[in-house]
Amino acid sequence: MALSCALVALCTLVRASAAESEVPQRPSIGVNRVNLAWLTRPDQERVLTQIAASGATHVRLSLSRPVDKSIEALAIADRLGLRILLEIQLGNEDYYPPGTRPRTGFGRIWDVYRLSDLDLSRYRGGLRAALRAIDDKGIRLDAVEPGNEINYSAYNGDLLVFRKPGGRTPRSLTEIANRDAFERGLDRYVDIVRITREELGGTLHSRGAAVVSAGLSDVSSAEADQRGMERLDPGSVISLLRARGIDREIDGYGIHVYPGRKTGASLRRRVTNLLDFCRSGDVGKPCWVTEWGIANTTQTCPIDDRERESAVRAMRGAFSRLMGAKRLAAAFYYDWDTQPAYSIWRCGELSSAGAAAIDPNNAGEPAR
Repeated sequence: MALSCALVALCTLVRASAAESEVPQRPSIGVNRVNLAWLTRPDQERVLTQIAASGATHVRLSLSRPVDKSIEALAIADRLGLRILLEIQLGNEDYYPPGTRPRTGFGRIWDVYRLSDLDLSRYRGGLRAALRAIDDKGIRLDAVEPGNEINYSAYNGDLLVFRKPGGRTPRSLTEIANRDAFERGLDRYVDIVRITREELGGTLHSRGAAVVSAGLSDVSSAEADQRGMERLDPGSVISLLRARGIDREIDGYGIHVYPGRKTGASLRRRVTNLLDFCRSGDVGKPCWVTEWGIANTTQTCPIDDRERESAVRAMRGAFSRLMGAKRLAAAFYYDWDTQPAYSIWRCGELSSAGAAAIDPNNAGEPAR
């Protein structure tokens, strides 16, 4: 009888767990505040309290050096009830063999390490130590995103910054100056993602965290020409990663969306075209927009944010349609308070555009 009761209880628990896992996940709507490791603890507390008090439910934070300071920020965010998307900065020099030299940016952009140089054992050891420290503090990660804009030379040293800008930059893989190194970097990236999932599986609080591939830059070929920096289209890089088996390791494709000075229908077209590779079900993975932003260069107070608010609502409308089709799982606005043009914390309060950007119930502008 006792055994029967135990079996019934176990079956009930299994059914309950299965039912819970089948409950559709509501899309994550959040805001970016990276590099909190560079702030003092009181400033970390101030910024994250502002975010939580604004009504935001999700926040994208970074794991960067100094790692212990990054983890302090995670603990504050977790205590405040914010759900955390953790971006792991692959530029951490601890992940590379001693003496590794970064690729030069010729003073126009920061020097960055080549992804193909990353040491997987060093990455695993550093990540394991960080996740153990995070776990020991009782912090639960909602999602983890290893890397950032690996399709763009600003964050991947396997892609070149040219000595002089203005010439034609690559439009396809075959035109990349060091194609072999770039492809080795993509091979290594798939291993990075696999290791990330394995190490998350060894945690107590974050073993269920979603794994999202590095948010890819939407910098256009014309802008890359102007800057003199190699890049590839996000869709092309997702295809290259899928061919390497990344779909087995991830829950979503990361992408960044900065549409520029567009409005209404043109904004919606830009989003729809850029996110064409986002899928659902057995044919691929949904996208996670881990950065998106609309600029307002006005610096006066109080801020007039009406024009940006209209653009934000158009963007949220486009996102909502993709979310309804299960092709988009998340959208994190960039940035809270550090970028003069893009920030939404202005003049000591959340701007009207910011409120529209991070409201989890905002369905955006209706389609026209």
